[in-house]
Amino acid sequence: HQARAQLDPAGTCGEAVTPGLGPHPAPANRTGPRASPPRSALTADSTESTHTSIRKPSSMPRKEPRGRPGSAHGAVLLLSACRLTESGLSMVDWHLVKEMKPPRTQQEWEAEFQKYQQFPEFKILNHDMTLTEFKFIWYMEYSHRMWGRVGWLSRPMKGRVLALCGLVCFQGLLGWYMVKSGLEEKPDSYDIPRVSQYRLAAHLGSALVLYSASLWTGLSLLLPPHQLHETRQLLQLRHFAHGTTALIFLTALSGAFVAGLDAGLVYNSFPKMGERWIPDDLLAFSPTLRNIFENPTTVQFDHRILGVASVTAVTALYLFSRKISLPHRTRMAVTSLLAAAWVQVCLGISTLLFYVPTPLAATHQSGSLALLSAALWLMSELRRVPK
Repeated sequence: HQARAQLDPAGTCGEAVTPGLGPHPAPANRTGPRASPPRSALTADSTESTHTSIRKPSSMPRKEPRGRPGSAHGAVLLLSACRLTESGLSMVDWHLVKEMKPPRTQQEWEAEFQKYQQFPEFKILNHDMTLTEFKFIWYMEYSHRMWGRVGWLSRPMKGRVLALCGLVCFQGLLGWYMVKSGLEEKPDSYDIPRVSQYRLAAHLGSALVLYSASLWTGLSLLLPPHQLHETRQLLQLRHFAHGTTALIFLTALSGAFVAGLDAGLVYNSFPKMGERWIPDDLLAFSPTLRNIFENPTTVQFDHRILGVASVTAVTALYLFSRKISLPHRTRMAVTSLLAAAWVQVCLGISTLLFYVPTPLAATHQSGSLALLSAALWLMSELRRVPK
């Protein structure tokens, strides 16, 4: 018995295993310890009579940067709020560490206010602003800058972490580069000081890239991939989803030009622009290419076309997906994308018809992130699993 126990540490002692019932009972005259394995450890396909064991998974799901997409989302929302409340030019200098401490005393606030008074926005637009009103717009911009610095990654992920951290640093520098464009003196211009729509679009674009990369990283780590049967229809659906996501991204980016030029206040009617489907001043600037980025009428017209194209593509994607057998979670992603697209269109039209009220406009801009998130979720669900 001692020899058999040494050769058979699992305790079956060479006995036959009945499928689903475990080893046969030991004889009454057996001596020595016996450790019977639990029945759940044995299956109907068990053929080995020795060394029965339960394998532990080699790795547990990693709880990686779930906070990063939320941090980027919050930064984009604060950027929208700063733009809508005209707060982005309230902080007229940029220091990585020094500005993290806000003014505390009355003298410090007055000194900060005096610096702001030297720039065009105060001289042209806010010349009657009080110190209390200045504190509000200053704290709006301060919150946006500080939010961009509190994001963190829990564990290093080699190249991906370096890329995300590089995007965070680039986003901060690009934000200050954007603000500087609104602080420049323009002697021949009496327009309301505003940041360059090109720099605003670049700032928003880099924020969207950072958000998308962070969300994709989180989805890849938290959601187990599906073992989908690679068919022609599935391949077409995957390509369709990629193209739709790119269109949604482009539509959101075009919104930066709408915000930068206040193009939402040009034609506040829908579906026509005024009394016409195509307005007369659509190509008023010369050369023609300038209209796409600098003519408020053209910018709003393009944003309308891209918005309608996006919701049409999402609807077609949903109808096409109905022909394919998909897992429940993937079906939820498709349905969520459809719902987010139509809600976003309704928000956009309402924002236009009500002359761009700040709460509604901020909700519309937040909806663009929700729509992009649903599109990225669907792409993650449909991703090809490497063999």
